Amino acid sequence: MDFLDLTLPSPAENLALDEALFEQANQERNFRETLRIWESSEFCVILGRSSRAREELHVEVCQRRGIPVLRRCSGGAAVVIGPGCLMYSLAIHHGDRPEWQSITGAHADVHSRFVQTLGSSLSGIAHEGTSDLAWNGRKFSGNSLRRGRHGSLYHGTMLYDFPLQLVTELLASPPRQPAYRRQRSHGAFITNLPLTREALSVAIEQAWQTSERRQDLPRARVRRLARERYDNSEWTWKYE
Repeated sequence: MDFLDLTLPSPAENLALDEALFEQANQERNFRETLRIWESSEFCVILGRSSRAREELHVEVCQRRGIPVLRRCSGGAAVVIGPGCLMYSLAIHHGDRPEWQSITGAHADVHSRFVQTLGSSLSGIAHEGTSDLAWNGRKFSGNSLRRGRHGSLYHGTMLYDFPLQLVTELLASPPRQPAYRRQRSHGAFITNLPLTREALSVAIEQAWQTSERRQDLPRARVRRLARERYDNSEWTWKYE
């Protein structure tokens, strides 16, 4: 698996790169699987592919504070990202990983790896709900999946130095909640991991035993996806 530590200039470009890598994993027989990490330099809200913005976030607060709202290509609920929230993305080819033939197998593979590597530094790391990672019962990582016939994109958040109050200010109580949340507010439910960005990056890379640094990028496809989708208000607000 190749490793890519790359943050592009805008949130739209970063979301576009994730989708472009997914397209390659799903379409190219000789695709080299890729683990990417990135961290947005600005705060923004990322809606799930089918999210309804007015059900999941405080739209007026986002507008008043100038917080951009975008929509990703994978499922799940809205998240807030920015400095202090490390993002990871996995572009996986199913043919090389039979466990990824099912959704539950994909979740189990990803989270068992992260529980092992992060758990070597911290006790209390666990896979909770469908696709959360928690530390001592509080969520620090939310994850989502985009599946194709031959490949998948699995990506998510890792909070380590994030202003958690911002989540309370921008997001409404989610319409769907895992049982382990126990109706807790955002402030009582989420947490930062007590790790540096460097230590967290090392643990993520160790989980996937990357072998090479990826050099080539589908730059033309990223530009087109950013222009036609992620910078396009019709895509972002299509369910409003």
